[in-house]
Amino acid sequence: MKYYLGWPRLSILLLLLAVGACSHSQNRKSAGTRTEGMTREDYIEINRQRVNQEQDLIVHYLDTAGMDMQRTATGLWYRITEEGEGDYIVAGKVVSLNYEIRLLDGTLCYSSDEDGMKVFLVGQGGVESGLEEGVLLLKQGSKATFLMPPHLAHGLVGDDDRIPARAILKYKVEVVDVKNKN
Repeated sequence: MKYYLGWPRLSILLLLLAVGACSHSQNRKSAGTRTEGMTREDYIEINRQRVNQEQDLIVHYLDTAGMDMQRTATGLWYRITEEGEGDYIVAGKVVSLNYEIRLLDGTLCYSSDEDGMKVFLVGQGGVESGLEEGVLLLKQGSKATFLMPPHLAHGLVGDDDRIPARAILKYKVEVVDVKNKN
C-alpha cells in the first residue's frame, strides 16, 4: 500500500520537523549556558559531592549486607578473604586473575568463567585503576573482594556493554599466578 501525504499534510509535517529542530537547538543552547559561568573550583566541588554520595552508597550497602571492609585513600574498599603466599604483587609483574564483576544489586557483568582469566601487567594501565590498586594489596593465591566507585572503575560512561554509567562495582578476585614480565 502506497501512502501519499499531499501538500497540506506534507507542509504540516515539515513545519513540525522545523519547530522540533529549533526547539532541540534551543535546548542545547540553554544547557550550554548553565555551565558558562562555572569555574574549575565549581567542577571540583560537584565531583567531590558525587564521590561523597558514592561513598555513602557503598557504606549503606556494606551496612545492609553486614560486610566489613577497609577503605584506601582513593576510595577503594577491600576485604582480603584468603591470604596468599610469598611477596606482595608489585608493578612490573604479570598477574592472572579469576574474577567476577557484579553491580551492587547482584547483577553479573563479567566473570572469568564466561570470559576467561584476566591477565595484565601491573602498573601499565589497561585495566581499571581500582583493580590495579587492589592487586597491590595481594599475594599469589590471595582471594579478595573490592568495591570500586565509578572513578576507580568504568567512570561516568560505563563500558557501553554490560556496565552502566556511574556504576559502583563489586569485584571478587583470586590471584592465580604472578610472573615476571618476559
